[in-house]
Amino acid sequence: MDQKLIFFTLVGMLLVTYVPRFLPLFFLANRSLPNVVHRWLGYVPSAVLAAMLFPSLFVKNKQLFLSFDNLYLMAAIPTFLLAWKSKSLFGTVITGMVLVAGVRFLLNG
Repeated sequence: MDQKLIFFTLVGMLLVTYVPRFLPLFFLANRSLPNVVHRWLGYVPSAVLAAMLFPSLFVKNKQLFLSFDNLYLMAAIPTFLLAWKSKSLFGTVITGMVLVAGVRFLLNG
């Protein structure tokens, strides 16, 4: 692969990663946002996480997969309940990992 192509690819990746993060910081640095915007922005991480998790929990082979055979969905239900009650990110992640690993161990063991 040509060295120029690699260099321009890296510069392009830098720009598309850095610019969307820098522009809001640059333009909003000395401004305060209304409370409604702060509250709305608080939901963005949860919405992004839900959008990333949805396909792995509910879709298999491009079809909706709601079954007791769906390991990830079955592990997600108690994990979501724990997250809702405890509000602990660390506890939620550990619970999800332990549930998936435990069920895999029991089914394959």
